[in-house]
Amino acid sequence: MPTAKVATVTASRTIEAFSRRSVPANALAGDAEAIAAACHAMARRFHRGGRLVVFGAGGADSDAAHVVVEFVHPVIVGKRALPAFALTGRNMAGQLALLGEPGDIALGIAADGGDEVADAMAVARQAGLLTVALLGGDGGRIVRDGLAEHTLVVHSTDPLVVKEVQVTTYHVLWELVHVFAEQPGVLS
Repeated sequence: MPTAKVATVTASRTIEAFSRRSVPANALAGDAEAIAAACHAMARRFHRGGRLVVFGAGGADSDAAHVVVEFVHPVIVGKRALPAFALTGRNMAGQLALLGEPGDIALGIAADGGDEVADAMAVARQAGLLTVALLGGDGGRIVRDGLAEHTLVVHSTDPLVVKEVQVTTYHVLWELVHVFAEQPGVLS
């Protein structure tokens, strides 16, 4: 294939790949107030001694572990570690019922608002944990049934796009939780 043709194909594929991501990413950026509200609520729970309990189904299981590492081992000098742990394996709802406490934060991650994460969210909400969900698609049952107090939905059905935007979102959550934590007067 001639070099010019390769460049044209590569350029068009690159443009298409970015356009699949730009609408969902920009839509989530439009939810800045919702993200700030979730971060403020999380910072308040941490301020009162709460822990972050993170869980995800399928590929989001590894995202749950990643979120915990971010909170427990901050990479920015001067940011304090915050207590967090991930639920792993099956029956996250049962694990949450045993390990979660009313002052904790439940952060569920799913590409589609799947049933396993929804079941855990329902348990968390009933037990008095702050509930935050990072979801894809239409948010599934978590959105339909109002199972989370704070829902941040990546409006895409492409699981790769959902994951990419969710990774950015949980990094923003980490950053803004620390911004609020540095302002104790807003945490009462």
